[in-house]
Amino acid sequence: MFHSIVKFAGTGLLCMALGSLAACGNVSRDVARDGHSAGQLIWPAPETTTPMHRGGTFPNLDNLRQVRAGLSKQQIANLIGYPHFSEGAMAVREWNYLFNFRQSGSDRVAVCQYKILFDDKRLAQSFYWKPTSCGQLSMPPVAAAASSTEASKEQVFTLSSDALFTFGKSSVDDITNSGKAQLDDLAHTTITAGSGVRSVHIAGYTDRLGGEAYNSELSERRAYAVMHYLVNRGVPEESIVAEGRGMEGPVKNCPESPRAELIACLAPNRRVEVKVDMVGSSHVEQEHGT
Repeated sequence: MFHSIVKFAGTGLLCMALGSLAACGNVSRDVARDGHSAGQLIWPAPETTTPMHRGGTFPNLDNLRQVRAGLSKQQIANLIGYPHFSEGAMAVREWNYLFNFRQSGSDRVAVCQYKILFDDKRLAQSFYWKPTSCGQLSMPPVAAAASSTEASKEQVFTLSSDALFTFGKSSVDDITNSGKAQLDDLAHTTITAGSGVRSVHIAGYTDRLGGEAYNSELSERRAYAVMHYLVNRGVPEESIVAEGRGMEGPVKNCPESPRAELIACLAPNRRVEVKVDMVGSSHVEQEHGT
């Protein structure tokens, strides 16, 4: 009994000692030095906000849309306030928020979590929504087209994950040279369209091999890596929504076979789809990689 008490007290003291660095069990694991990814994203339970943020807040949307990579913590706080959870005070590499959004055309309120990862210089680098669809709620409303010539059209770019990333990898630094060339072309197409681009939606997919949780996380990390690469090439971050869809929506079904053959057969399912919503463009679907 005595040893159990000592062990419990020691654990509590350890959490208290580390509290200034990060709240125990409340922050993501292995945040990369560049702030572009984490070994595991951990979302705090919505009910564990600080008392003053209980139930979440309604953010100033104009300010929220100004949040972007490279801002300092003080600049972030000036725009959307300090974090809503107790991550800690010193050397913290992430901030978490609980935001409410009124949904257009109804009285319903969507409750969303928002996460910012910082690099080792404490500059914001990565931004995540839970659920990922919340990112769309923060974007400016799309004005109705004045005529059919201004109607919104969608260009779809399908990028092979095998061509984009080295095996099992998912960060910006892991993007292959051929993958960078593909993304450079995509960035050029998007930037050239200028104000004609209404939104860019990035979805990562995996094959069926591996666990569901692993595939979901891997697809999300790859989608965000593509997003950060495009942003670094000049695509406006406020126009982009990224999400991981794991093993959803396979484009090719393969029978069970020896592993090497099955991996090769399932290659089309390992992909990143980028849908660019543009004004007055014709529908174009392009595939890159194999």
